[in-house]
Parts: sequence; structure tokens; C-alpha cells
Amino acid sequence: MNLIRWMHVCLGLDGPVDRATYAATGIGLAVLKYAVEAAVINAFTGKTLPLTTFVSPSLAVRAELLQGGPEWLGWAMFLWSMPFIWIALSMSVRRAAAAGIDPWFGVTVLLPVVNVVTMATLACLPDRPAALAPPSTAPAAAASRWDSAVMRALAAALAVGVTTFLVGIYAFKTYGAVLFFGTPLLMGMVAGFLANRPVARSTSATVRLASIVMFCAGGMLLAFAYEGLICLMMAAPLVMPLSIAGALLGKWIAEATHATMAHVFSVLIALPLLAGAESLTTTRPEYEVLTVVEVAAPPEAVWRHVVAFPDLPEPSDWFFRCGIACPMRARIDGAGVGAVRHCEFSTGDFVEPITVWDEPQRLAFDVREQPDPMVEFSPWRRVHPPHLHDQSLKSRRGEFRLVDLGNGRTRLEGRTWYTFDMHPQAYWTLWAHFSIHRIHRRVLNHVKQLAESPR
Repeated sequence: MNLIRWMHVCLGLDGPVDRATYAATGIGLAVLKYAVEAAVINAFTGKTLPLTTFVSPSLAVRAELLQGGPEWLGWAMFLWSMPFIWIALSMSVRRAAAAGIDPWFGVTVLLPVVNVVTMATLACLPDRPAALAPPSTAPAAAASRWDSAVMRALAAALAVGVTTFLVGIYAFKTYGAVLFFGTPLLMGMVAGFLANRPVARSTSATVRLASIVMFCAGGMLLAFAYEGLICLMMAAPLVMPLSIAGALLGKWIAEATHATMAHVFSVLIALPLLAGAESLTTTRPEYEVLTVVEVAAPPEAVWRHVVAFPDLPEPSDWFFRCGIACPMRARIDGAGVGAVRHCEFSTGDFVEPITVWDEPQRLAFDVREQPDPMVEFSPWRRVHPPHLHDQSLKSRRGEFRLVDLGNGRTRLEGRTWYTFDMHPQAYWTLWAHFSIHRIHRRVLNHVKQLAESPR
């Protein structure tokens, strides 16, 4: 098989996948992905990516390895992984159909642990060409943009989303990979399948339908005050591509196989159960965010502005103007270990008992209380998403270190340790790190300006 043909098989929906191509591609891409990720992690963080971590279903462990690297590294690794997710999903669905089993079985390749069994099974089953006899469908020209099939597809996809959202979040109280990976993918597949089974629609029409499904789902969450606009926009880069990918796969299943919706209902039952299992097995590692500035002043001059500082200027950064909690000022009650520092944000106060007072080198503190991480944009006065109410993002402790560089200069380091109870953490911690870095920079730059200002 030449390279161009192989790329069509991997990246497109160009017919069935035989078991030799499936096995060779899976092994080859796994080796390539591991080699690149191990090299990048080692180059930017000095850490080693163990093979056991690479194959582990815990994305949180992988995210921990990126700590210490540049801020953009996590986003780059996320974008790098997206084509591999599509290839695994697309080839597994088509391989299942070519092996004579229900193509919906291929979706399980995205489930941790289960995916190993799925790939081994699909690589071993013999090819059954007769299984791919396509059903009869009306030509695309006969399709209406908003005919009854499209409306049924839209309604069914939204029903899938509402069910898994309510059960996963309110029954099992988990924002997990099942919600953010499995749900949008299955919503897209259901919509793409139901819309294309009676009438073969164009790829653009199917992509448009998948996008409409996600916009409608987001609109429902916004209208019923389950979520705010900021959180929906943060989720969009993850859920929108998955919905579109699912819709294209659903279109292929509808046009190339005799598969029915029967097996989808078993997946619908499995998703909430998987969400429940996920809530019992997910880990909550502690992450560290470090931000550094260099100050043209000695540590003694910097220290007093670290302990407490007056009002910061009104934020001009779009990030804070969108409603993310913004530091405003800091004050302290007492001095030394046992004193209580209050860092006032736009959403409330962080209450920080001092645990280390090593003047003028280190100030460390725990976080006893913290405010909401943002003020949501919503048509309602108050929004009560569980992840904000339960404070899924929790700051645990923090510190400032002042390193004397000589010649009247200081390296000022700000650190925050936090946990995040939302999954996949490899994605959501990108937003958390981004947010905390912005908060650090606003505070550290303010301290720098105060320390460098003439008295």
C-alpha cells in the first residue's frame, strides 16, 4: 500500500479496513506517538515518559509530566493527539464493519482499558467482505435541509446529551471523560446516522447538523441555567470536533452498512454506568503552577509588597474582563507564621493562613477559603453549575520565593498548588494553568512595579 493510499485509509472514510492494515497501522502509530511525546517531554521538562504511563488510561498522570514545561506545551500536546483519536475511532468503526460485526462496537476503542480488548479483537477477526453490502438510500438531491429525518436526528441526539448530562452530573456528580468524550461523540453519531439512513446527505450537511446539535445542546444548558457561556466556550474546542467526527462516522455507517440503531441503546445504557464507575476510580493529583518575573530591586524591597499590596489597576486583559476571578488587592492580619493573609479577588476573598515566614526569602500559605473562580455570563442572574458550586478547581496552597540575583535584582517566583475535579484533566488543566498563570502575572507584575518605583 503506497503512502497516499495509506493516508486516505487512516484519515478519511475511504471504505473498509482489513485486519493486516488495522494491526500494522495501530502498532506503527503507537510507536510514533510514544517516540514523539517522550522526546518532547524530555526536551522541555527533562522528564522521562514511562511506557506504563503512555498506555495508562489515566490522562492525569500524563498531564503531570508536562509540569515545568512552557505554557503552550499542554495545548500543543492536545492538538497533536486529536488526529490519533480520529484515526483510532475511524479505523475501528470501519474495521468492525469489515469483520462482520456491528460497527458501533468500534466506538469502544475510546474507552480506557476496554480499548485494548477492542483493538486486539478487531485485529484478530477475519475479513468478511459480504458484511459491507450497503442499504438502499435516496440520493442526496432528494434531501431537504429540515425534513423529518433531520428533525428526528436532532431530537434523538439532544435526548442522548440530556440523559447522559443529567445522570452523570446529578446522579454520579462527575464531570468526566464519559461526559466530555463519549457524550458529544455519540450525539454526533446518532445524528449523522439517523439523518443519512433514509437520504444520503452531503458531508457539509452532516457537519452542519453536528454543529447545530452542539449549539442546541449548549443553548439548552444556558437557557435552563445549568451552565454559563464561559464554561460552554471552554468546552467547545473539545466537544465540537468530537461531535463532527461522530456525525461523519454515523453517516458512513448509515451509507455503507446494514447496521441499525439497536446497539446504540446498549451504549446509551453503558454511558451512565461508565460515568458512575469513573466517579469511583478517577484520581485527583495536585498540580503546581510556577510563574516568574525579574525585579530590579533587592529582596528586602520586594518582600513588603509581596506580603500585602494596595489596589491593582482595573484589568485591561480580555481574560479578566470576561468574568474570570481577578486579583484586586491583598492585606494581612498579623505577622509571621499564624498570620492570615486575605487576597481579595473580584469574586471574593482567598483566606490564606501563613505557614512559612522566612523574610525576605519565602512566604508560604495554605488556602482555607476561596471564592468562585468566575462570574458566568448568562441570561439569568444566578447560575448554579455543580462544578462551580462544589469548587471543582481548588487552590490548596501557595508561596512566593525571592531569590537574590545580586546587583540589586530579585527573581520573584509565585507558585500555586491546586486540584481539579474535572476530566479529562489533560484538557481541563490546560485552562486551569492558563488562568492561574494570568493571575500570577497580574500580581507579580504589580509587585514588580511597586518595588521598582522610586519612594
